[in-house]
Formats: sequence, C-alpha cells, structure tokens
Amino acid sequence: MNAPASVRHLAPPAGPTRFRHLIRSEWIKLWSLRSTPYALGVGGLVVTGICVNAARSNADRLDRGPLPPPGAGADPAREAAPFAFDALGTAFVDPAWQLLMVLAACLGAAALSGEYATGLARTTFAAVPDRRSVVAAKAVVVTAVLLVFGACVALTSFGATQALLRDHGGLSLSDPGAARAVVASALLAPVCGLAGLAAGALVRHAAGAAVTVIGVLLLVPALFQGDTYRWVRETGHLLPLDAWVTLVRDPALPVPEKYPATATEAWAVLCAWAAAGLAVAVAAVRHRDV
Repeated sequence: MNAPASVRHLAPPAGPTRFRHLIRSEWIKLWSLRSTPYALGVGGLVVTGICVNAARSNADRLDRGPLPPPGAGADPAREAAPFAFDALGTAFVDPAWQLLMVLAACLGAAALSGEYATGLARTTFAAVPDRRSVVAAKAVVVTAVLLVFGACVALTSFGATQALLRDHGGLSLSDPGAARAVVASALLAPVCGLAGLAAGALVRHAAGAAVTVIGVLLLVPALFQGDTYRWVRETGHLLPLDAWVTLVRDPALPVPEKYPATATEAWAVLCAWAAAGLAVAVAAVRHRDV
C-alpha cells in the first residue's frame, strides 16, 4: 500500500487591501524610476546654487562699499540706479523657485500619467477597484516626498545665503517674515505636485500633462501682472506663484504694487490649490475609463 501523500498546507488568503498597502505600493512605484532621485537631487542643488550665487554676488558688491559721491568719477548709470538689497529675497530668487515649481509639477504629473502611458493603470485598478483610494495614496506619497524635498531646499537656501550675508544684515529664522518665507517655500513644492497630479489625471500623457501644468503655474500668471485694472491683479493673486511671492516678501520693505494680497489670502490660495488638485485628480480618475 502506497504511503499517503504529504498534505501541503496553503497559506491563508491575503486579507483585504488596506490603505497602508497602497501607500507602500505607490512609494515603490515612485522610487523605482531612476529619474526620481536624480531629478530631486540635481534640481535641489540647482535651485540652491542659484540663490547662493545671488547672495555671493550681493556680498561682493556690499564688500566694495558705497558708491562714490556724484561727480567723483562714478559711473553715471550706477549713480542713477542705487544698489537695492533684500536679504530675504536673496534666499528665494524667483527664477530658482520657478524651476522648483516645474520640477515638482512634472513629478506629480508623471506619478499618474506614467501609469496610463505604460498600461499599468489597468493592472492597478483591476487589483484595487476603489480608484479614489489609489489616487489618494498617490497624493499622500507625492505630497510627503515633495514636502521633505521643499523643506530641505528652503532651509538650505535660507541658511547658506544668510551665512554669506552675515556681515551685511543676514537674517535668522526668528526675524520677521523669515520663518513664513521658509514654510511657504517648503509648501510650494507639494502644492505644485498636486496640481501636476491633477494634470496627469486629465491629460494622461506625460509630455502633455507637463506642458499643461507648467502653462497654468508659470505662464498664466504673466497675464495678470498689470496694475491698471484691479480685477486683473486680484485674479493674479489667486495663483500659487503670486501667493508664494506674497509670503516670501520681507514685511519690513514697502509693497511694490497697487493692489497687494494679504498673507492670510496667500495661505488660503496655497491650501485651495492643494485641495483642488486632489479633488480634480480623484474626480477625473473615478469618472473616466482607463
């Protein structure tokens, strides 16, 4: 008589997918792209480098002392345009932080549009039919990564630039407006990332989503810069770039525009864009076919 075959005990079936499992999955997807660490690392260095270079140039100019009095051999053009110095603004140079906005927005857009481009979205939604949970997990991962990234860049840029300017009125975080500027700059990255996530859900093509979100975040604000009409300027204040500029402005300096926004309004704009980006991404993914 043959010996009874050994019985193989199968592992119990896996339990229901929990939200932490989705977060782990989205984390793996994001960091499985080799471009992610390189883009964040190089982008952070470039943004910080631009601001540090601006601080170094200002420090060199201030080390040379004040301009000679008129008629003492000074360049007339320099006499007509005295040197204006803003220590806080040196840490947050507009072109550098616009580059950070582009980087964050493209990362957010790629987190979703990349799945549609490769067809991975079909597998993801087959495994997890609750599309809202999938998008929410993506949003959590993108927000966390970009918040840490933005905070590191903001603190590094502020610390390095103010160290270079320590003999010329360099600031500390306890000075008026400094902490606000650092926090606003740190939050700018995840806000743009969520806007990119919404663009990825709507356009579903990596290049198209990137162009769309860059146009909305950087090109549209240029249409609302004039002070001729109040409604034009107030419309511009509803955009993230204008809100960030308001929050990083030194409160001790005069406001250089006719219809300025308040800090409270600027914080509200950043929060509204983050919430709107998440809401648009969830709605677009939930109500459209893969």
